[in-house]
Order: sequence, then C-alpha cells, then structure tokens
Amino acid sequence: MPIWQTSRFSLDLTRPLVMGIVNNTPDSFSDGGRHHSLTAALRHAEKLLQDGAHILDIGGESTRPGSPAVPEAEELERVLPLVREAVKFGVPISVDTYKAAVMQAVLDAGADIINDIWALRQPGAQAVAAAHPRCGIVLMHMHKTPQDMQLAPMAGDPVPQVVQFLKQQTHSLLALGVDSSRIVWDYGIGFGKSVEQNFALLARQSQLLKQDFTLLAGWSRKSSLGHATGLPVQERMVPSVAAALLAVERGARIVRVHDVAETVAALAVWQAMHDNARP
Repeated sequence: MPIWQTSRFSLDLTRPLVMGIVNNTPDSFSDGGRHHSLTAALRHAEKLLQDGAHILDIGGESTRPGSPAVPEAEELERVLPLVREAVKFGVPISVDTYKAAVMQAVLDAGADIINDIWALRQPGAQAVAAAHPRCGIVLMHMHKTPQDMQLAPMAGDPVPQVVQFLKQQTHSLLALGVDSSRIVWDYGIGFGKSVEQNFALLARQSQLLKQDFTLLAGWSRKSSLGHATGLPVQERMVPSVAAALLAVERGARIVRVHDVAETVAALAVWQAMHDNARP
C-alpha cells in the first residue's frame, strides 16, 4: 500500500488526497488578503476541512511571479500562531516555506509537512528537513526565482529537465538518510515555465511517475488555465477542477487546491467510475 510518511500521519495514497490552501498573506495572486488574520485564516481552514480537505497547506509568503521576499520574522509572525492552532484539528498540516528557521519553528510546533518551492536549496533547509525523523517533504521544481521566473522562462523540453532536477535533489536527501516514503515531487506549474511547457508536463506526467515518487499537482487557478480559457483568476474554479482531475487520471496522488468542495465532488465521481470499472 503506497503511503506518504509525515510527522504524525502515514497517509494512505491508494485514493487521491486533496490539499487545501490556507494563505495568510496580503498579496497572494488568487486570494491575497482574504484570510490575512489568525481568526480569518483559522475560519477558512475549518471551512476547507468541512468541504473535505485531507491536508491543510499554510503559507505566509506569496510566490506569485514578481512577488517580493518576506522577511523571516514577518513570515514567522504570520504562520507560527496559525500552525500552533491548526495542528489541533487532528489533520496533516503542511507549511509552504523555503526558510530554514521557519521550517524548524513550524516542525517544532507540530507541523507534518514542509512544502518547499525551492526544493530545499536555501541555506540550512535540507539539514532541517533531514534532521527531522518523519516529516513529509514536498520538493518542487522552480526555474530561477519568484522575482524573475516569468521574465525568461526555461528553454526547451521541460520534462527531462524537471525529472533531472528532482532526481538530483532527492538523491541529496536520500544520502542524508531521509526515507523515500517521506518525499513527494511537485513539477511546479507556473514556476518559470511557459504555458506550453506547463501543459506538456501535465500531458507527460507518466515520465515523472517512472521515478517511483508520489506526485503532487498544483494547478489551482494558475495563469496557464487563464490562457487556455480566457477566464480571470476569480473565475477559474471549473478549469482548476478539470486540471486536477486530469492530473489525478495521469497518476498524481495529491492535488493542491483553493476550491476544495468542488474538487472533492469531482474526485468522488472519478473514484466511483474506477471502483466500478471491472465487469
């Protein structure tokens, strides 16, 4: 049975899991400012759980293209009180951060997963994650930085480049004694890639699956969906659900989404079909 080992939970991956996004930021591309207080963020987290989220992903720094970096102290002020309360919900808590000090603080507060857009390339990050005995780790591919990644997206076929990068980062962790069951891959939709490259990664997900690591897909409300549909970010729920379903159908086991209820309902239909596929 495939599992994802995290701090407090061994997550069963035989059925796809929905990771609900809790942005405690004033400037995220999709919902910046809507939940920018501890009370509002906790209320939103509770709503996502009621809607069927299996995991909560807490973030205190926007990573939209061109977004400025947030000082470490400010990010801690945003996420640490939220994590301390969210772990009481009794569900896996992920924290979207790339700073080693933030990682250490949230893990000490009981967080289960570190979700890092830099794939643990920032100073001290790999050591913090490797030193923890059980925390889950999401390694994401990003070309350049959030400040300049879309000014000059990566060139060429993205699939072998993403595979090679994630293999390299994974091998570094394995060499430090991190068990492979703790590691999940995210191919980084929108992080330094063209629209065509993003959809190529979706179409050819099977090439990432050959590496035997669980895939997380983060298509929710991304600009590539806007390019494909002409819809503004506030109206991309249906394209986001469609992309999540396509990613799951192609082997992703975790989808990171804003629209939890709609994604959970769509996946229920997908699961019912698969449960009754045999004659």
